[in-house]
Amino acid sequence: MSINMATKDYPYLLTREQASEFLGIDPKSFDKYIRQHEGLDRFMIGKHERYTMKSLVQFIERHSV
Repeated sequence: MSINMATKDYPYLLTREQASEFLGIDPKSFDKYIRQHEGLDRFMIGKHERYTMKSLVQFIERHSV
C-alpha cells in the first residue's frame, strides 16, 4: 500500500473514525480488533488517541496471517 497516495486526504494524526476509514473497516470493528491491541502505536493528545497511517500499516503488516 502506498501511504503517499492516501496522505493528501488525511491529516498526519488520525482520529478513530479516520483510522477506521483509512483501513476500510467499521469504527466498531476498529475498536474491537485493532484499537485495543497493545501492539498498535498511538499518540495521546490529552485523553484522545491519535494514530498515524504509518503505524496502522505497520500494525496490519505485522499481524497479517
